[in-house]
Amino acid sequence: MGFGVAPATAVGTDLLYAGFTKAGGTIARGKLGSVDWRIAGFLALGSVPAALLTSMILSRYSSNGVEVDRAITTTLGVMLLVTSVALIFRHRLLTQETSFGQWLKKLRSRNSLPLTLGLGALLGVVVTLTSVGAGAFGVVALLMLYPHLPTNHLAGTDIVHAVPLTLVAGTGHAITGSVDYVLLGNLLIGSLPGIVVGSVLAHRVPEKVLRYGMGAVLFAVGVKLLA
Repeated sequence: MGFGVAPATAVGTDLLYAGFTKAGGTIARGKLGSVDWRIAGFLALGSVPAALLTSMILSRYSSNGVEVDRAITTTLGVMLLVTSVALIFRHRLLTQETSFGQWLKKLRSRNSLPLTLGLGALLGVVVTLTSVGAGAFGVVALLMLYPHLPTNHLAGTDIVHAVPLTLVAGTGHAITGSVDYVLLGNLLIGSLPGIVVGSVLAHRVPEKVLRYGMGAVLFAVGVKLLA
């Protein structure tokens, strides 16, 4: 929106950028032991094939750029709205005293593995189309499926799972020419000081302020894309 980059190029470039940056996070999380490799593996079993299939479909219709851009923009707008709602109302969604919480508790008690594979497949599709989903939305979904695990383990698991997913999906976009490598390089260069500043702010700004601020921005962009 800010630089006039085509939706498909924006998504493809962001996917490869996320793959490279999250690879560093995987090493750090692995050393800290804050990764559930079993859950990450089941997510990847669902997401990687779904990403490959979605990439094949996109490459088949890549010649019809207008229709592809419209599909990506619409899906991106919806995912940003869903992610913003998940961020803002995360605690309420996870409260087991609500009817939704009780239903979710019964559902996951018997179907955690199929639900994890299904979540992976869903993330494979939406991440390939939008590059959104492997972050806030993925963590919230994992919290719903595995509330007994520490949040830092779920965040680490989500980061590890995002590496093969974003690299596979990003490679699919690269094959169709939907990656701006100059933009990718500039993003990677800018991320080095950005990570330092963000890390400092994350420890000084209250979690609720960050969560509501991110939710508001994502919601506004989602509405703009769908308008």
